[in-house]
Amino acid sequence: MTQTQNAAHILVVEDDFASRSLLVSYLEKEGYRVSETDQADDLCSRVKTEQIDLVLLDINLPGRDGLTLTRELRAASRVGIILVTSKGDDIDRIVGLEMGADDYVTKPFNPRELLVRAKNLLWRMLPADTVQSAPGSPSRACWYFEGWELDAYKRQLRHADGQNERLPEGEFKLLKTLVTHPGQVMSRDQLMDAIHDREWTPNDRSVDVLIGRLRRKLGDNPSDPQLILTAHGAGYMFAGDVKR
Repeated sequence: MTQTQNAAHILVVEDDFASRSLLVSYLEKEGYRVSETDQADDLCSRVKTEQIDLVLLDINLPGRDGLTLTRELRAASRVGIILVTSKGDDIDRIVGLEMGADDYVTKPFNPRELLVRAKNLLWRMLPADTVQSAPGSPSRACWYFEGWELDAYKRQLRHADGQNERLPEGEFKLLKTLVTHPGQVMSRDQLMDAIHDREWTPNDRSVDVLIGRLRRKLGDNPSDPQLILTAHGAGYMFAGDVKR
């Protein structure tokens, strides 16, 4: 693949020179525009001014908390965020996803796996009309419920009033699992398996946190929910009328 003017712009934020050089070299060979830095000062403004499409963010940068940076980036923009973490950072990875990161890879990472994750994320971020018109692109899968639309390929939640939001990875996977099993009680174990394609621990409460976030976005009163019901001691159930 040769580099083009319309290639996605990726920013690699990594303080380890060897890891950063490997990432930059690999992504440039795939035709992406790549910028690099070993520190995160003015990261939000840089994403905006340099029109960054995707940030590969080391979660353990010296002097700055990668989780705080993730929250700041997500609050300021819809840029794609892939966290680069160490194997032992289980809690940080979960919190990072909850704060708005789209995905993560662990060190030592397989460059091809990272490339696939980056490509998939960048593709999901394309405008809807680009995806629909792209030759050979898959047909879009959408679910409709109670005035909402969940677009699987764009990972977007839309309301009839025009509200439109691209969901973080964990929220999307959880909502998709629920709407594809309406009226069925899904245990926490089932939901954890759905949202994590990696190992998780029995005391992981990320499902409950994500349920709370989804209820807020759907306007589903947590004290009297109508869409995502709690089956006490069992899990959660989606009670909305779902159509494809």
